Amino acid sequence: MKKTHLAVALSLLTLATACRNEQKQAETTTTSTSASAPESTPPPAPDWARNATIYEVNTRQFSPEGNFKAVEAQLPRLKELGVDIIWLMPIYPISQKNKKGTLGSPYAVADYKAVNPAYGTLADFKALVNRAHALGLRVILDWVPNHTGWDHVWTQQHPDWYTQVNGKMIAPIDPKTKKPTDWTDVVDLNYDNPDMRRGMIEAMQYWIKECDIDGYRCDVAGFVPNDFWAELRPQLDKIKPVFMLAEWEDEPDHFKSCFNMNYGWSMHTMMKAVAKGARTADKIDSLRLANQKRFPAWYYQMLFTQNHDENSWNGTLAESFGPAANAFIVLSSTLEGMPLVYNGMESNLNKRLAFFEKDSIPWGNYSKSDFIKALLTLKHRNTALWNGPAGGKLVKIQTDHDDKVYAFYRQRDNDRVVVLLNLSNQPQEVRLNGSGFEGTYTEVFQHQPVTLQPAMSVAMKPWEYRVMTN
Repeated sequence: MKKTHLAVALSLLTLATACRNEQKQAETTTTSTSASAPESTPPPAPDWARNATIYEVNTRQFSPEGNFKAVEAQLPRLKELGVDIIWLMPIYPISQKNKKGTLGSPYAVADYKAVNPAYGTLADFKALVNRAHALGLRVILDWVPNHTGWDHVWTQQHPDWYTQVNGKMIAPIDPKTKKPTDWTDVVDLNYDNPDMRRGMIEAMQYWIKECDIDGYRCDVAGFVPNDFWAELRPQLDKIKPVFMLAEWEDEPDHFKSCFNMNYGWSMHTMMKAVAKGARTADKIDSLRLANQKRFPAWYYQMLFTQNHDENSWNGTLAESFGPAANAFIVLSSTLEGMPLVYNGMESNLNKRLAFFEKDSIPWGNYSKSDFIKALLTLKHRNTALWNGPAGGKLVKIQTDHDDKVYAFYRQRDNDRVVVLLNLSNQPQEVRLNGSGFEGTYTEVFQHQPVTLQPAMSVAMKPWEYRVMTN
């Protein structure tokens, strides 16, 4: 969901809701240690997540038909691409009251336990999940826990489950700024109500029990108190081991309460800044160090160059990265995280997909498929690139141009990957200093043998990348 705020907020509304939000923040702070797992114990994770990659599907825009059957038909192609996890944007009926645009936002949910009839039937969705599982793919659903659409079934059945001011439901308030968001098509849920919490848990259990899904991507997870996540996780895992992704970055204790992975928003911002020349390549190390200090040792992030928010609101891959796009796809696929492929990237999607209207992806001839497949296949086969503690730690290769060239290797047992990236728009001749990276490799894209040794010089074209595996 787009994270912009109203420029002018009604002061009365802000004051009236401040107490609730302060309590919400306090819960998040105080329960992160008391209600969550001990720091030495991460939340459980399914074994298949160790070397998994993730692919985001916008069902509405994925095909001209815009339905589950059209997604199901493409699953073999996605399996061949190297995808493991299919993340489906919200599949639920869309609220009509206060909707935005012609079709409304998928994130304005009208019923947590139904499917959008425009996408098909519940049986169609079950068939999609079954086909995915038969191919060895996993399916996670986008979940919107902080708010619902204004005509969600709960608004009539349980009005007390919502935040109210002077007896009226309100749109969400940002718990940090205490200002109203511009999410005028949704209404805020009240996590002070234990009955609402139980209803939310039951709704999330429903899709695992009924359709055998494999986990959730949780929208604006930081707006929900962290003690709820600690309460939720065991209730899901007792049905089956699930994978949980937080669309949030600023709550380190999410990695103790519930979540296996969060969003690498800061890395995405850093990569765009380097691509535009506003930051130097060595600042990537500063960010990695800061993340290592603030997150538990077992953390890892979803790394991306595009997702639905970025594409629709901020720019296409070409707009955000220009000629550096491929270099940063390589970086996000080889750093210590899980790479995201946004639907259409494999066809070099070069338009912003409309968010509230029908706007199908122009698939063309999948011109980037071989490039993406090479990276995802390498991640599967080389344990050095596996996720979090399952993979190898990044070791920086110092050069005499670290402000322009980012070089590193990762190693796990006998597996090693070396990555050299010229993150500048000028040719670079660099010297590889230090040791530990020397050896004979195969370059992933050129399929040519390469020998690396300390103190050697390497010439690189603007934005050139080299990925070498042993």
